[in-house]
Amino acid sequence: MSFPLLTATAALPAVGAIATAAVPAAKRTAAKWLALLFSLATFGLAVAILVRFDPGGDRYQLTESHSWIADFGVRYDLGVDGIAVALIALTALLIPFIMLAGWHDADPLETGSRRWRPTQGYFALILAVEAMVILSFEATDVFLFYIFFEAMLIPLYFLIGGFGDRAHEHGEETARTQRSYAAVKFLLYNLAGGLIMLAAVIGLYVVAGNFSLTEIAAARADGSLTMAASTERWLFLGFFFAFAVKAPLWPLHTWLPNAMGESTAPVAVMITAVVDKVGTFAMLRFCLQLFPEASKWATPVVLVLAVISVIYGALLAVGQRDIKRLIAYASISHFGFIIMGIFAMTSQGQSGATLYMVNHGISTAALLLVAGFLISRRGSRLIADYGGVQKVAPVLAGTFLIGSLATLSLPGLAPFVSEFLVLVGTFTRYPVIGVIATLGIVLAALYTLVLYQRTMTGPVRPEVSAMPDLRVRELAVVAPLVVLLVFLGVYPKPVADIVNPAVRQTMSDVHKQDPRPEVEAAK
Repeated sequence: MSFPLLTATAALPAVGAIATAAVPAAKRTAAKWLALLFSLATFGLAVAILVRFDPGGDRYQLTESHSWIADFGVRYDLGVDGIAVALIALTALLIPFIMLAGWHDADPLETGSRRWRPTQGYFALILAVEAMVILSFEATDVFLFYIFFEAMLIPLYFLIGGFGDRAHEHGEETARTQRSYAAVKFLLYNLAGGLIMLAAVIGLYVVAGNFSLTEIAAARADGSLTMAASTERWLFLGFFFAFAVKAPLWPLHTWLPNAMGESTAPVAVMITAVVDKVGTFAMLRFCLQLFPEASKWATPVVLVLAVISVIYGALLAVGQRDIKRLIAYASISHFGFIIMGIFAMTSQGQSGATLYMVNHGISTAALLLVAGFLISRRGSRLIADYGGVQKVAPVLAGTFLIGSLATLSLPGLAPFVSEFLVLVGTFTRYPVIGVIATLGIVLAALYTLVLYQRTMTGPVRPEVSAMPDLRVRELAVVAPLVVLLVFLGVYPKPVADIVNPAVRQTMSDVHKQDPRPEVEAAK
């Protein structure tokens, strides 16, 4: 039997979570290093998946299949296509940076308080989320996917509610109340989506007789499994609703600004750069493969919701006073682009959407982590409390600028290629939607440049005059992300070569071809 690489990649952070949580309370530093070691080892296994994956080979590779609950047809089936490989690599890459950035976020509170923050629990919860996200990307059994799609909510609930941002202008008691509200809202929204999806999962089993994604998709393709149009549409809506909550798509997005605003910056990165990608990934893997006709039926409405997300998120970002909430609304706008690319039903749109998932993860991590370093120095999330930072902390300001420019998809940085492909792919089939969505680019330039101007330029405020620049640990977090933003902006081919075959297969699932360009005949 070959080495179960996919199982090992998901099991390693799960084991690390247990080992980290078991470290004695007095050994906080040892717990941090142990968790970081497990995250680095997981990244090594993700690289091994990347190396062993053959983009020109079978659709699902490195597969594993074992009977689990035989009476109900539930199997432990794993397999990865190019899209899953790219997102597993992104997840495994970001987790060590998230840990380094939050190295002191769960340390004991300052002098004057006897309360202790459970450092071991903080790092163990991060590893637990990583394990569940990776398994969600690997699962090819619908029921197995559902379990981890829902289970990841529990450690995230505790990370949001128990380890919130210390920078709060209204005091610790108010901060604790708002953290609890944000955590409960996050959990209730996502549980509601998950319960609706569970009904659809059961309905799919009744229709198909099993939970195997590959078997059901193959039966759908060869015509041996047919569904009534109404049945397929209801099942699609059950799956799509849960994924739209996770994504988050307007109007199901309202949990995200609260969750990101009240979390520590590293946890906010985990939410928007890692966990939310499961929603958009699942739209490609499950909605389009299992319910191709219903996906085409729903496309006009989904595209309208996506373009509303693009404009709405950008407009609200413009008016934000809180740095992290601004980035949260910007992410809602970016997820609108991703979903628009998926449902444009063109190879350019879906390739751009998949690249956008990766590039958005890197760019948002860079901007949000630097913002977290900034907030921890000043002790405030309010934009108005800053000014002139570039004169006292030029490296911090410079990395913040690069993250901001990546957020507005500046040419030469990674998100530009993906956003361009999404817009081209959408315009070729839905020109009105594509034109309206371009307004999101203009608004992105407005909110990112205004954010930089108000925080980094102008007279130096007295409160930031003694602000230190980035330290070695913080540079170790930000510098690799900046390098990746530039490298993938100039040369996106390595990621594109991995994801494009999977995109072509998805296009085949929905029986769609790219529109032929209308070229006027030469006279």
